[in-house]
Amino acid sequence: MDIKRSGSQPSAKGQADYFTGTVRIDPLFEAHDPARTSGASVTFEPGARTAWHTHPLGQTLLVTAGCGLVQRWGGAIEEIRPGDAIWISPGEKHWHVILLG
Repeated sequence: MDIKRSGSQPSAKGQADYFTGTVRIDPLFEAHDPARTSGASVTFEPGARTAWHTHPLGQTLLVTAGCGLVQRWGGAIEEIRPGDAIWISPGEKHWHVILLG
């Protein structure tokens, strides 16, 4: 068993290769072999968003606060709201942002 106490894991700044603007990443849980799933809470400052990117095994977004936007390559920009769960297929090029406030 591994218990990570709230606030015990340091935040990280989103790397410029993956984000535009200021982004804070707060780890929630890490993958332990043989599992592959990890989770983080990502906070976007005004004007920040992800760069276009893909995930080889796909990605699940859970909107917990604020409204946001997500777009798949060649698709329309979609609005996302608290409580929404978004599945992005493996290899699907996309970007996303949560707009707080």
